Amino acid sequence: MIDNFLRPAETGAQRVADALRLLGVLSVLLALLFHELTDAAIVAFTLPALMLPRFIGMRAWADISVSTALLVAAWSNVVDLYRVLWWWDVPVHVVLAGWMAVVAYLFLAHRGIVRSPDARGFTTAGGIVLTTVLGLALGALWEMVEWFGYAYLTDDIYVTYGDTVGDMAAGGLGALVAGVLMARGPELLTPTALRTRESSETTSSR
Repeated sequence: MIDNFLRPAETGAQRVADALRLLGVLSVLLALLFHELTDAAIVAFTLPALMLPRFIGMRAWADISVSTALLVAAWSNVVDLYRVLWWWDVPVHVVLAGWMAVVAYLFLAHRGIVRSPDARGFTTAGGIVLTTVLGLALGALWEMVEWFGYAYLTDDIYVTYGDTVGDMAAGGLGALVAGVLMARGPELLTPTALRTRESSETTSSR
């Protein structure tokens, strides 16, 4: 994975994805300078997730989509867009949870913990179920972070029972849709290096 991260961008789309990662780092500084410390912390929380697609070598278009979703979600918090538009929370959770569930699955596949979507032994149903579970788990973790922030940092964070359950439901739906996309079209998302490795392992085992 280190090789993927250090590999220079070869296409325009890959350079755009790297630019979005740089924007994420700059966003922390901008939030710190022009907003509150808690806003900067929220943006900084997205940085590991911004780096993961590069580490696992995701295809550029998927990398761009993940990074865009993360930055939109973070800055929506900073500029209070979730309060201004009552419905904005739902599509953000659907899209972000879906992408992060796929990233989590591909990361686990890269580590050999689960099967790559185009590897021998992978099943569509298993991939969809596991991706959905990962999305729900990540959604639950995020809600815990929001609760911790509300309870111990600032009461500006909007936390209610209905909002928590709704966010998790929206995230679960997004992860389900993303799981279907990943399982049905692995060549659209699966890192090239991962597919090459899986093919080599399959060939050597014969």
